[in-house]
Amino acid sequence: MEPLVKRVLISVADKTGIVEFARALSEEFGAEIISTGGTAKVLKEAGIPVKPIDDLTDFPEIMDGRVKTLHPRIHGALLARRDHPTHMSAAGKYGIKMINMVVVNLYNFEEVVAREGMTFEEAINNIDVGGPAMMRSAAKNHLFVAVVTNPATYDDILAEMRECNGATTLATRTELAFEVFRLTGSYDSVIYNWLVRKLNESEKL
Repeated sequence: MEPLVKRVLISVADKTGIVEFARALSEEFGAEIISTGGTAKVLKEAGIPVKPIDDLTDFPEIMDGRVKTLHPRIHGALLARRDHPTHMSAAGKYGIKMINMVVVNLYNFEEVVAREGMTFEEAINNIDVGGPAMMRSAAKNHLFVAVVTNPATYDDILAEMRECNGATTLATRTELAFEVFRLTGSYDSVIYNWLVRKLNESEKL
């Protein structure tokens, strides 16, 4: 039996269509929505029930936002194999409730560093760590977790869930996981290339 989408973690830079997607997940399928920062604010303003991420982790966002989703109650909820008794026993012991879907996309790093007046330190602070980590955790465990990174797929995913009584199919989760590793690989390459350019520029001074 395919896993039902009952808990969804949403943290998106590109908020295109996210209100409609989250509303459908909540109202049609009864999914609990967990969210972070600006995304949570947008969803709350649209009247969608949202659980703040720090309610889940019981730990505040710290270090200017550098640490907010890097927590066992997030990654345990994404990485636990639902068919593995020791995984589920550990989850129960530490109060980890499963997350069935992650909706995450990243800031375009090339656009960020191209902004006028952007300093090296500011650019470094814009390197996303938590987003790619959640994407990779969910993709690694795609047997049980769907990871959605592209707003253009929202309608198709909802259509599938309607056909499958609130679940996603393994074929879809596998395709979504493949896309994650393409995206995170590309994201890291962009950062690497930018750092190399900066190093070359500093050596020429």
